[in-house]
Amino acid sequence: MTKPIIGISGSVIIDNGGIFPGYRRSYVNEDYVDSVVQNGGVPFIIPFTEDDEVISGQIDQIQGLILSGGHDVDPHLYGEELLPKIGTIWPARDQFDMKLLKLAEEKGIPVLGVCRGAQIINVAHGGSLYQDISYRKELTYKHMQGHTPDLPTHQMSVAADSKLAKVLGKTRFMVNSFHHQLIKDVAPDLKAVAKADDGVVEGLENEAGNVLAVQWHPEMLHRNQQVAFMNNLFKFVVNND
Repeated sequence: MTKPIIGISGSVIIDNGGIFPGYRRSYVNEDYVDSVVQNGGVPFIIPFTEDDEVISGQIDQIQGLILSGGHDVDPHLYGEELLPKIGTIWPARDQFDMKLLKLAEEKGIPVLGVCRGAQIINVAHGGSLYQDISYRKELTYKHMQGHTPDLPTHQMSVAADSKLAKVLGKTRFMVNSFHHQLIKDVAPDLKAVAKADDGVVEGLENEAGNVLAVQWHPEMLHRNQQVAFMNNLFKFVVNND
């Protein structure tokens, strides 16, 4: 039986040294690739492009989509100007990811948004973000743990009646955390189904249950046997269930 091809949205890294300083390279972190392979799929890195026809062709080749992490999302997309603590933005990549998302939703294939990918899903559907954790007025835990990517550092609760809980098989667990932006207003056609204990929204899904978004990084946890159920998120994309 042919294994499903799972697209992973790519980014660009620019060499700062070597013999080609300034040279641009298409890439994704290898953990995304390994997570797809480990869970029965064929990973397909989708290189960034601004050509809509090429993007349509890319979506035609895949049976599931993972929107990967990376740059901060451009606040102009949710009606705000840039505040002092926002990080690096790349508006062209925002458009690329949102085009991938739109076409994947039209095709009806499963979508998993990870970290920035979750934020893109929320913004694309009409939601907004805190540009930095410090702009949230409520007491907020540390959400940028630094090193040790496979170490869970804060608690998470998931609504028991959600698709996310069904996929994970858990409603209470620990996750890792590498984000300084937070989901603020949840898009009107999405549901907030997972929150950290400080109230920060960390999981979203659509009504149909074929689009899931998580603020943590399950791809960095897929080898950690204490949270092996994180692999279920990739099985969701691979198996479309």
